[in-house]
Amino acid sequence: MRAMTLADVDAVLDIEQAVQAYPWTRGNFTDALTHGYVCRVDAEELLMKPLAIPLACQNTTAKRLVMAGHPEQGSEIRGYAVLMPVVEEAELLNIGVAAGQQRKGLGRAMLCEMLELARAKNMRRVFLEVRPSNVAAIALYRCAGFGEIGVRHGYYQNASGSEDAITMACELKQDSSLPHAGERLGERANG
Repeated sequence: MRAMTLADVDAVLDIEQAVQAYPWTRGNFTDALTHGYVCRVDAEELLMKPLAIPLACQNTTAKRLVMAGHPEQGSEIRGYAVLMPVVEEAELLNIGVAAGQQRKGLGRAMLCEMLELARAKNMRRVFLEVRPSNVAAIALYRCAGFGEIGVRHGYYQNASGSEDAITMACELKQDSSLPHAGERLGERANG
């Protein structure tokens, strides 16, 4: 994953609008970037394939760029995540994977990387909210070490008005007294 930039917002917004019934707006993403949140994208680099170059052009810069693949030709954004750090805690505000990239382990890899980034910033805990109807996300979060800590009533908008949010937390290991990311609150591997 790499840092999200303002240039990525259109592609991120396209994914968000395709995979979320009630998506974030362009303003939500730009605000997250300008306020210093940890915003990342998973991008697959697109490489140009070598083309046949006429003999007269074989020693030009153009040939070298075409043959090597120009490094600024772009990438396809497959997923994104936004983490808001606050003192010793962080909240995973948003994570999304393009529909065609789902069920391939990308969401799990992005979530794990965001937890590692939080740990590297000396965060002790990461929180998130999730719709109870989002069974796949709940299973992913549980596997990553999140445990349910509460419910926010009427938190999400939905077709019938509102839906509760399950609040989850993952304790991050900073020293031997805390569990590793991947362990639920109160659990230890081997014990």
